[in-house]
Amino acid sequence: MQPHKDQEASLHRARSVGALVVLLLGAPGAGKGTQAKRLAAHLGLPHISTGDLFRENLSRSTPLGLRAKGYMERGELVPDGLVIEMLESRVSAADCRGGYLLDGFPRTLPQAQALAKSLEAAGLSAGVPPRLAVIDIEVPDGLIVRRASGRLVCAACGHIQHKEFDPPKQAGRCDRCGGALQSRADDQPEVVTKRLEVYHRQTAPLVQHYRAAGLLDAIDGQGNPGQVFDRLLQTLHNRGVQGGRA
Repeated sequence: MQPHKDQEASLHRARSVGALVVLLLGAPGAGKGTQAKRLAAHLGLPHISTGDLFRENLSRSTPLGLRAKGYMERGELVPDGLVIEMLESRVSAADCRGGYLLDGFPRTLPQAQALAKSLEAAGLSAGVPPRLAVIDIEVPDGLIVRRASGRLVCAACGHIQHKEFDPPKQAGRCDRCGGALQSRADDQPEVVTKRLEVYHRQTAPLVQHYRAAGLLDAIDGQGNPGQVFDRLLQTLHNRGVQGGRA
């Protein structure tokens, strides 16, 4: 079977200019996941999130997944080294030879240092060092709290509305199916605020690390998703990346 044309182009780019690795940073609720999927599709790169890595390895009961499951069942954090092993296993696949987009990793400076060693080893193996682009999607904490605390989820169909930005026509009822709209416990202001505090504490050294290395660009994550996506593309264009080509 012949490789898909996109995969052939991906392989060619990897051999000629090095794989493109895009890291998207952003606080929980900043819209990073939405932008990551759209950007990966635009660039023709696999979208890889740590959540997907865990789910894939656990569902397939891989040796890595079984090791991770042991930590999780004991209520312990999965060590960075094991997460890196999962990542290395995933990015060794043929579809990642031209690069990939990481969503939600790294989150801490030790994770970034482990990733750097992995990328260095991959570059030595390929004979061409990978190109790294790091983009931080910045949204004020107050707006993230407003976004989350106003979210309403339909208990019947899962449709999402918002008290402020997309209010239901009938109070407490889903516009799509008429089901009951509910607020999630983890969307309460105090819970969101705590989550943001943890995120900022973990990622402040990470952001400083990539900024000092000249790899980080920060963009405004406010506005509609289309506006934010345009800013992402412009930032990558300024870095010499356009539509997956350097």
